[in-house]
Amino acid sequence: MTTLDRRSLAVLHVLRAPVGGLFRHVVDLVRAQTAGGHQVGIVADATTGGEQAEAALAALAPALALGIARVPMSRHLGLRDVAAVRRVGRVLRETGVDVVHGHGAKGGAYARLAASGALRAYTPHGGTLHFNPRSPLGFVYLNLERALLSRTDLILFESAYARDVFHARLGAPAALERVVHNGVTAAEFAPVAPDPDASDILFVGELRRLKGVDVLIEAVRMLAAAGRPVSVTIVGSGPDADAFKARARGLAAVSFPGALPARQAFARGRLLVVPSRAESLPYIVLEAAAAGVPMLATNVGGIPEIFGPQSPRLLPAGDAPALAAAITAALGDPAGIRAAAQALKARVRGEFTAEAMGEAVLAAYRAARDRRDGSNIPPH
Repeated sequence: MTTLDRRSLAVLHVLRAPVGGLFRHVVDLVRAQTAGGHQVGIVADATTGGEQAEAALAALAPALALGIARVPMSRHLGLRDVAAVRRVGRVLRETGVDVVHGHGAKGGAYARLAASGALRAYTPHGGTLHFNPRSPLGFVYLNLERALLSRTDLILFESAYARDVFHARLGAPAALERVVHNGVTAAEFAPVAPDPDASDILFVGELRRLKGVDVLIEAVRMLAAAGRPVSVTIVGSGPDADAFKARARGLAAVSFPGALPARQAFARGRLLVVPSRAESLPYIVLEAAAAGVPMLATNVGGIPEIFGPQSPRLLPAGDAPALAAAITAALGDPAGIRAAAQALKARVRGEFTAEAMGEAVLAAYRAARDRRDGSNIPPH
């Protein structure tokens, strides 16, 4: 068994679906840890992710001393969970890791149930906390989360907002806690200029109601009715794509090109709109800020933590008239929105980098080890 006292750590990251912001977070952590000389491995679901996940994992594979294990994992509770926990436990025994770091509700459960002597770290990424505690399913999942706290040494939150929601739903845990913001890489600070035929407005993200695409479409319809039509590009895919396309019928200047890489998508519009009803600390906001893309966003989740001094210009969620007015104001003041974008870029460069995220996570591992081994480090 290796020890946390030596310079190089052995870390196993466990997650279910290798998609979205959670996977992006894990990939960035893995790259930072392998670049620092640490031995790293990944356990992920074998049934999700598609070609994009396969390509990302294949690119990481040469640097992963502990390899990649693909294990069938169900989205909800089921008999497959028993086999998955056993498989994760087998990987832990074979690798003898110092740290097992679970991501999301399923990854966090598997990591903590399978771990023995390894330090048990957990990043919720929202996960179970999105469930209504008054619903039967929410009651079950939140009580399972509560039970797993006794098997947790360290909880890492990507935003203070996520920490506060966790406390409200489950109480303050005995485990060590740290808020470590998501970060972007140095290459992502290269500016992205709009294409010559870019639309006025751009949305990039998953096409589901939580992301507020319906609110954006309604705001665009209001502008058209008021004689101020704007062109819109809605980039992404998701379960509500057909419903949004139906809502946009009759708006000639709304297009749905499908999913695209973020930086490629940024060139499709002049003003990014993030109309979410709920978020934790969204990568799309960090990526757009790093690229210097002018942006309007809602005042939800951890977005105010990104905007900092610019938080007063964040918009109320679900308010189409307010969004329509903000779009009109922003498009009427291109110099102002560019200046705001540059100020936000400078803030993200100073406080939200992948390098800083990686260093903070490693420091948290060691602090949790020291606390578990009897030092007097406070839990919060």
